[in-house]
Amino acid sequence: MANIKSAKKRIKVIAKKTLANKSRKSEVKTAIRRFEDALAAGNMEEATARFRHAEKKIDKMASKGTIHKNAAARKVSQLAKKLNEANA
Repeated sequence: MANIKSAKKRIKVIAKKTLANKSRKSEVKTAIRRFEDALAAGNMEEATARFRHAEKKIDKMASKGTIHKNAAARKVSQLAKKLNEANA
């Protein structure tokens, strides 16, 4: 356990940030799963809407620093590829 006051504060701050990051990651995973479910069901209109929602969540996560911007771009690219393949 930390003895210095600033170290104790950092522990509290890190706990808050960890909770926020965990929440964001969970939201993104849910959005991606819902997109893939709509895609598997063959509902292209819903899949497109779910794709836009997932893309927005992923970009938000990258802008907040939860994941790296290149990782976010890669995730969006993979989802777009799945959507385009289903449309073709």
